[in-house]
Order: sequence, then C-alpha cells, then structure tokens
Amino acid sequence: MAKIKLPKVEDLFTAGVHFGHQVRRWNPKMEKYIFAQRSGIHIIDLGETHKGLGDAAEFLKEVASEGKQIIFIGTKRQAKDIIESEANRSGALYVSERWLGGTITNFRIIRRNIDKLVDFKNKKETGGLDMYTKKERLLIDRQIAKLERSVGGVVGLQGKPAAIFVVDARREKTAIKEAKVSKIPVVALIDTNSDPTDVSYPIPGNDDAIRSIAAITKVIGDAIEEGYASYAKKSVKEAEERAKAAEDAAKAAAKEVEEAAKEKVKITGTQSPHASKDIGKEDMKKAMKTPKKVKASKDVKKAKPAKAKPSKKESK
Repeated sequence: MAKIKLPKVEDLFTAGVHFGHQVRRWNPKMEKYIFAQRSGIHIIDLGETHKGLGDAAEFLKEVASEGKQIIFIGTKRQAKDIIESEANRSGALYVSERWLGGTITNFRIIRRNIDKLVDFKNKKETGGLDMYTKKERLLIDRQIAKLERSVGGVVGLQGKPAAIFVVDARREKTAIKEAKVSKIPVVALIDTNSDPTDVSYPIPGNDDAIRSIAAITKVIGDAIEEGYASYAKKSVKEAEERAKAAEDAAKAAAKEVEEAAKEKVKITGTQSPHASKDIGKEDMKKAMKTPKKVKASKDVKKAKPAKAKPSKKESK
C-alpha cells in the first residue's frame, strides 16, 4: 500500500497543535512529549507529534484494509462536528454525544437500543406509525431523536471494534478503560494534562483548539478511507477469483465426464445411451417413410389351393 501523506511540521505549527496546557495542570507522564514552556504554558514537541501521527495513521489504515470496524470518539463541543464528518467520510463509526458505559464490554444491552432505533426508523419510513395518534407519534419522534444522539453513530457496530480513535484521552477515560479490558488498541490525541499509559498510539497535541483537532482527525480519516478502499478492491478481486475457480472446476468436471464416456466406448465397443437413442429414432423415421416388402416364403409359393371335385350329377 502507498505511504500515507502526512502534514509537515510547519502545517501542524500553523494549526496550533503545539500549544499545551498550563504548567500547573500538566501530567508528569507527558514529560517526554514536551519541548519547552513559554509564559507558563507547555509547548509540545511537534517532532513527536509528527512521528506519533504517522504510526497511528499506518496502524488504522492496516486495520481498515482488513475490513474491521473503527470508532471515532469525541464528545467535547469543539470535536463533535469534526468527529461526525470525518467518520462519515471515511466509513468509520462514531460517538459524539456521550459514551454509554458498556458500549464495548456489554454490547448486548447497547444492541437492544440500536435495534429499537432501527425498528422505529423503518416503521416511520414505511408508514408503520400511521396507526398511532398524533401525540403517540410525537412521543416516538422524541424517542428516535434521543436514541439517535446516544447510539446513532454506532448503528452498524457488529460487536467489539478493532480499534478506537479518541480526542482528549482525559475526557474519554471510560471508553479507554473499556478498550483496555477488551484488549482493543487505542489511538488518541492527548494533551499535556492527559495520561498516555493506556493509549496504544499516542498523538501528542492540542486537543482543545478546533484547528488542531481538525488537522489531526483529517489525517486519521484519510488513512481509514484509504484502508477501506483497499479492502473493497481486494474483496472484488477475491470474488472474481472465486467465480473463475468455480468456472474452471465445472469445465474440468465436464471434461472428465466426457473422457470417461469415450473410454467406456473404447472398452465396451458401444456408444453412449444418448447416441443409441438418437440412432433408434433415425431408423424408425426411415422405416416409416419406406416400409420394407415382406417376401413370401418358399412354403407359401409351393402351396396351391385344392380343387373341388365335381359331383356325379354335374359329371353326367
């Protein structure tokens, strides 16, 4: 696969990715990602950001190329719209309102809400709600809106996702804990006040500024989109190969049957049943057109009818 195009360090600097939190609010575990401090604010090392972004993008592209599911998580006000748009563009799932506890570890319960939402929407589209009163339909619409906010972005989730991408690891700690319990890799944009311990692919950077979130999330979205496109091409190619293999197998089987029939003719000196049927039909047609004359036997020719003897009266 082609290498992912990453933004330059200068582009990350322009987007304000290097701005961290105030010095007094830092997490000591983020020390290796901090370049310096200016006016009481930590400055993030953009070299580390660039490296972490490249590793994360390559990993998620590989996951997507295998057709596995990925969830974008970003519930803070600055990240909601970006998370939704990039997830929809790339083909990933998303959570932009509130992470429901148990989405990964107790998916059976979440599945009920998803099925309920899908059922309501199908009935609404097909006119299945026309039998209800106006007030009942209004209540159902409110319930649909509520379910849409909570599970609308994960309707297609089939079970445990293969990976999650998180904006602000500190805010989405519940999702990260569930992923850790389920042994799911976590990719996260982490600021200087976050704990990178449980993050598999940390991307140090500003997780509060809209431009910073957009710059990082766009690269992640591009990588996932490219991975899913590769998976689609591979699936089509595999389907074509399977169809060709089935066709070749059918031809080979037909050839084996034909050769076996020829071998039988050589051994027994008889033709196939189909051939004998065809020959019999032709003979019957000829016989009907030109019937053969039946020759009288020698005994029939020799035999003559006996002459009746004249009576005495006649002789006189």
